[in-house]
Amino acid sequence: MRGVVRRFRSLPIRSRLAMLVAAAVAFGVAAVSVTCWFIVRGKLYEQVDDDLKAQSGPVRAGTVSSVISSCTTTPSSDQLLPGSMSTTDYFQVVSANGKVCVFGNSAGVVEVTDTEKEAARSPNPNNGTLRNGTDSDGNPVRVLTSALVASEGPNQQLVAGYSFVVAIPLKDTNSTLNDLALLLLLVSGIGVIGAGAAGLAVARAGLRPVDKLTEAVERVARTEDLTIRIPVEEDSEDEIARLSRSFNSMTASLANSRELQQQLIADAGHELRTPLTSLRTNVELLARSEETGRAIPPADRKALLSSVTAQMTELAALIGDLQTLSRSDAGTSADRVQVVALQETVDAALRRARLRGPELTIRADVEPWYVRAEPSALERAIVNILDNAVKFSPEGGTVDVRLKDGELTVRDHGPGIPAEELPHVFDRFWRSPSARALPGSGLGLSIVARTVQQSGGEVSLTPARGGGTVATLRLPGAPTPPPQLD
Repeated sequence: MRGVVRRFRSLPIRSRLAMLVAAAVAFGVAAVSVTCWFIVRGKLYEQVDDDLKAQSGPVRAGTVSSVISSCTTTPSSDQLLPGSMSTTDYFQVVSANGKVCVFGNSAGVVEVTDTEKEAARSPNPNNGTLRNGTDSDGNPVRVLTSALVASEGPNQQLVAGYSFVVAIPLKDTNSTLNDLALLLLLVSGIGVIGAGAAGLAVARAGLRPVDKLTEAVERVARTEDLTIRIPVEEDSEDEIARLSRSFNSMTASLANSRELQQQLIADAGHELRTPLTSLRTNVELLARSEETGRAIPPADRKALLSSVTAQMTELAALIGDLQTLSRSDAGTSADRVQVVALQETVDAALRRARLRGPELTIRADVEPWYVRAEPSALERAIVNILDNAVKFSPEGGTVDVRLKDGELTVRDHGPGIPAEELPHVFDRFWRSPSARALPGSGLGLSIVARTVQQSGGEVSLTPARGGGTVATLRLPGAPTPPPQLD
């Protein structure tokens, strides 16, 4: 059985669908055919039974004396019953001990069973027993066994010790049923074959979009061309259309992801080239000084070493930002997400910001708010926002930080961001022309945007009244911790 199932599953979908359709139709046709055959059989037998009862009623009475006389001597072969009766039917009387009296117009002798003997021993005028039987030549007959009565009417007199048997041959009935069975079998076979062919045609037509999808997937796997799209009717909402739209969306996302990766690699290479070139130049100057024995003046040497240190720090920061960004691109793992007290994360970020800008005044108004996020990534995002505010604030300036109802605002009093540059502030490696001389990789705000989006929030930068910039970060959450934190 398992081997048959395994072979069935190894067949193409078209073949399986055609076979399933054919099997379903075959089952339905077989059920209808069998039901039809039994209904017709019941009707035919009902008609035969009615004929038997019509034959039996008028002939049972009025012949008692001749019947008994015949059966007490020897079985008669030429005893005639009164009335007009068909000579193709069977008429006989059976005694309690199984003795048979056959009448002259009977078509033959019906084989006696216990039914006839029991009816002779215990006669009942209201009961007639119907059964299938055979005659002495083995031909099938329908038999009605009833009590033998001496007279008809309300005062019926039963003749004890004898039963009356009437039978009709079933040759024509069985022939009709056999012809019907053959016809139903032929129609069923044609129906199953037609259903199989129709199922195969329907499977081919229905799976044509799947074939296109398969070809597209194989072509993408073979050529890695993510620009391939499957045409889909706009108003179609069936499963194939939904699958095609999902495939198109997937390839578009993959193409966009590949483009972002390529852009990231290109931008990272461009950003790394400048500090690496400068670092290489400084190292070569130091090496040449050692090789030639020409000492570099102490002040120049100190400045050169300071430049090397700054460039190495810049490289380390850039690599760290790239690693953070690559982790955010890969998505947030469910096991790293937890309930975070946002006010505590903001306080930790404020402590770091005060160390980096000791000459600034940072005013904070923080209220409790709990969110679901990755703690380290969320702290890094808030630190980046505060670092930007510290970086662009004038010496002795003020940075205002406020957390209320899940909205964190950071306002600086720096030069602000031109309106035409605001749409680009969250792009990777984008840096304002006025800020390119300042340290930084251009990835800080991009990391902020990715982290906030993955936490279900949103972030924006807008000009502040009176100058400066307002960074607004909104995260879904609640002012009280969930029960599991209690």
